[in-house]
Amino acid sequence: MTIFDIITLVGGLAMFLFGMNVMGDSLEKISGGKLESILERMTNNRIKGVLLGLVVTAVIQSSGAVTVMAVGFVNSGIMALRQVIGIIMGANIGTTVTAWLLSLTGIEGSNIFLQLLKPSSFAPVLAFIGIIIFMFAKGEKKKSISTILIGFALLMIGMDTMSGAVEGLKNVPEFTGLLIKFTNPILGVIAGFLLTTIMQSSSASVGILQALSSTGSVTVGAAFPIILGQNIGSCTTVLLSSIGANKNAKRAAGAHLMFNVIGVLLAMGLFYGANAVFDLPFFDKAVNPALIAVIHSIFNIFATIVLFPFGTQLEKLMYLIIKDKPEDKAEKPNVAHEGLVDERFIITPSYALDKVKDKCNEMAQLAKSNISMSLDFLKVYSLTKDEVIQHNEKMLDKYEDELETYLVKISSLDLSIADSMKLSEYSHAIGNFERIGDYGVNILKTKRKMHKEHIHFTDDANKELDVMGRAVKEIIEISTNAFINDDVELAQTIEPLEQVIDNLKAELRAKHSKRMNEGECTIENGILFFDIINSFERIADHCSNLAVCIIELSQGSYQTHSYLKGVKKSSNTSFIKSFEEYLKKYSIK
Repeated sequence: MTIFDIITLVGGLAMFLFGMNVMGDSLEKISGGKLESILERMTNNRIKGVLLGLVVTAVIQSSGAVTVMAVGFVNSGIMALRQVIGIIMGANIGTTVTAWLLSLTGIEGSNIFLQLLKPSSFAPVLAFIGIIIFMFAKGEKKKSISTILIGFALLMIGMDTMSGAVEGLKNVPEFTGLLIKFTNPILGVIAGFLLTTIMQSSSASVGILQALSSTGSVTVGAAFPIILGQNIGSCTTVLLSSIGANKNAKRAAGAHLMFNVIGVLLAMGLFYGANAVFDLPFFDKAVNPALIAVIHSIFNIFATIVLFPFGTQLEKLMYLIIKDKPEDKAEKPNVAHEGLVDERFIITPSYALDKVKDKCNEMAQLAKSNISMSLDFLKVYSLTKDEVIQHNEKMLDKYEDELETYLVKISSLDLSIADSMKLSEYSHAIGNFERIGDYGVNILKTKRKMHKEHIHFTDDANKELDVMGRAVKEIIEISTNAFINDDVELAQTIEPLEQVIDNLKAELRAKHSKRMNEGECTIENGILFFDIINSFERIADHCSNLAVCIIELSQGSYQTHSYLKGVKKSSNTSFIKSFEEYLKKYSIK
C-alpha cells in the first residue's frame, strides 16, 4: 500500500462521511420534524415504539439522533421510560438499513442488471441529476431532494473509493496479522467500540468495516465481535447527551447501553458456544459488505426479539442502578426541571421549533389571563389575583429569557426556509406576549395604588374604561387564538379593532382632560386614568404586531409598515367594514 493509496483512502473517507452527513441532514429537513412528532404521539405501547423507532431511524439515517430525541422526551416529561425502551430497540434495527445500502459496493458479476446496481455505475448518474436539480430548481423541497441524491452519491462513491484504496492491504502481512488478533472476542468488541465512539456513528464505522472487507482478509470470526462492539459504541453519543439530564433521562440512556451490552453478551455466548461445540465452518470464511450487513441486522433483530418481552424488567433494572434519593421521591414523575424546552431536541431543529411553539402558546394563555384579571381589577381589587398576576409575570419573564436563548441556538443551525420563518415568528411572539404581560402589571400597579390611597374615578370615567377594557379583552382573545391556531383569517380582524382602540384612547383622553379642567377630577386622578388607557393602547399595539407577523410570514415576508399602509387604504372595503362594526360596538354613549 503506497502513500497514494493512503491519500485516496483519506479522500474516500472524507466523501463517505460528508455524503452521509449531507444525506442525513437533507432527509431531516424534508421530514420537517413530522417523524419526531409522530414518535411523541404514537408510542403508547412498546410494539408501536419498536416499529416507529425502526421507521424513523431508517428514514433519517441516524439511530443516534432518534435515541438522543428519546432521552429528551423522557427528560421533558413527554414520555415515560417504559415508552422509549421500544423506540431504542427499533432504532437499533433501523440503523442497519445504511449497511444494506453500502453493501451494494460488493456486488459482483457481468450481468448488466448487476452492473447497474454497482455504485460505480449509478452514483455518478445520481450526482449529476442531483446537481442539475440543485442548480435549476427553485423550491426548497426540490433542493432538499437534490442534496439527498448528491449526498447518497458521495456516500457510495466514497465507499467505493475506500474499498479500492485498501485493496492492496490484502498483501500486507501486518494488516492480516492485526485482523487475526480481532478474532479474540474481547479485542474485537473493544476495537468496534472505539471505532464507533471516535466516528460518533455506528453506520459510519460499519461502512469502514465493509470497505476493509473488500481486501478479502476480514473473516467472520474477526468481523463478528467488531460489529458487536460497534453497537455498544453507538451508545456513546446518547450517554454524553444525558449528562446534566434528570434521572429518568439518565435511565433512558442507560437502558440503551444495557440493551446493547446484554444483547452482545447473549450473542457472543451463543455464537462462540456454537463454534466450540460444532466448529462452525464459516468462522474463518472471508466476509463481504453484504455479509457484514447480514450480521449487523441479525444481531439487532436477535437482541430485540430476545429482550422485547423483558422491557419491564429492563426498566426496573435501570431504577435499581440509578436510584432515587429521598428528595427525588417527593417530586412528580416525568417532569423536566432543567428548562422549558430540552436542548437535546435541537438535534432536530424542526421538532425543536414545534416545542418552542407549544411554549409560546403557554405564554399566550398566561398573557391573556393576566390582562383578563387586570381588567377585573378596575372594578374590584383582589389581593389573591394581585399575587397570581405577579407570579404569571415572573413566568412570562422566564419564558422570554429561556426561549429566546433557545432560539438563538437554533438560529445558528442550517435551517430550511420554512423553519427560519417559524423562528422569526416565534421570536416576535415571545417579545410581544412578554410586553403584553408587562402592561397587565402596569394596570395592576395603578389599581393597587388607587386601592391603598382610596382614589376613585367618576362614574363616567369608569364607564369609559369599561368600554375600552372590553375592546382590549376582545383583541387579546382574538390575537392569542389566531397565534395558537395559526389562523390568518382571524388575524386579519385584529387591525380594525386596534384602530378603534387607538380612537378610544384619544376620545377618553379628551373627555378626562375636560373633567380635569372642570374640577371633577384631580391631576393625580388624571395621571392614573391616562396610565390605564395608555396601557390599554399599548396592549392593542402588541396584538397588532402579532397579527401582522402571522399574516406577513404566512405570505413569506415580514414587512410591517407596508402591510399596515396597505390594509388601511381607503379602498380596503373589508378593513373599513370591520372598523365601522367595531366602532359601533365600542362607542362611548
